[in-house]
Amino acid sequence: MRIALDAMGGDHGPAELIAGAILALEETDLELSLVGDESAIRKCLNTLEPKQSVANRLQIVHTTEMVEMGESPVDAIRKKKNSSVMLAFDLVKKGEAQAAVSAGNSGATMAAAIRKLGRLKNVSRPGIANAFPTLNKPVILMDVGANVDCRPQHLLEFALMAASFSRVYDIASPRVGILTIGEEAGKGNQLVKDTWPLLAESSLNFIGNVEGRDIFQGDVDVIVCDGFVGNVCLKVSEGLVEAATHMIREGIMSSSIAKLGYLLARPVFKKFKKRVDYAEYGGAPLLGINGTGIICHGKSSAVAIKNAILVAQQTVNAKVNENILLSLAENRKVSEEKS
Repeated sequence: MRIALDAMGGDHGPAELIAGAILALEETDLELSLVGDESAIRKCLNTLEPKQSVANRLQIVHTTEMVEMGESPVDAIRKKKNSSVMLAFDLVKKGEAQAAVSAGNSGATMAAAIRKLGRLKNVSRPGIANAFPTLNKPVILMDVGANVDCRPQHLLEFALMAASFSRVYDIASPRVGILTIGEEAGKGNQLVKDTWPLLAESSLNFIGNVEGRDIFQGDVDVIVCDGFVGNVCLKVSEGLVEAATHMIREGIMSSSIAKLGYLLARPVFKKFKKRVDYAEYGGAPLLGINGTGIICHGKSSAVAIKNAILVAQQTVNAKVNENILLSLAENRKVSEEKS
């Protein structure tokens, strides 16, 4: 399997991205296409000095164009047809790669994916699914930023697609909930109220309303919401982890007794950090496109990039798109039988 990596996207430049690519190749038998400025990529490779067995599975696809983080996605995609993110998805379109990964401008990544690959049949809007840590298996929240304004049909499709993606985490019959402000049916804004009956009458294992505090409990496998709410949840969660980590560090450094306690409990702290670190989940799949695309955090570390590449591999191997199409067809059949 070959994965195309946008080697020019992200806040840290190509060095961190290529370091992540090397880590992924050291753990798998994947092949990677590094898309970007060849001189910059080779400079990084010369510095990192990957093993020959890794270097042999790296291909460079040269381009000098890249989409900056602050650029308008629409303008960038229209004017920069040879940007690294566009060429990465072009490789997928041509069948020269099975997935594309980018830590660049997320709007441009989504626009490039749709422009090059198009939507899956019967998908109105692709969306971004993000895995959150819980007390049990990860929960999939969708959408987390691709679609700010949604209709009930969009949320139904998000639920069907996210449920299909949850198979990556070996969840056979995912429990699906809708994110709102109360447990009782009827609680929420008009979008939630109008979506609720669609989910209840669908082929999904719908368990009803889910509140924000339930996200991390592990009692639900898929949570559906519009991209505005989902992105707020994502950013609040990231900020909370950072703040909590800082508070814990301050507490540890406050006294000698606290430092001693930390030394004794260090394995527990390490396990906690690994569990809540976004880098461990890599990237978020853009579901609903006719191919596989993974969107990464702009600040992604090498470890995060490595894991994003692994998520791309798992998504392809789990045949997520095929399962989405089957899920959409099954749901249409159920709706027709009930009507």
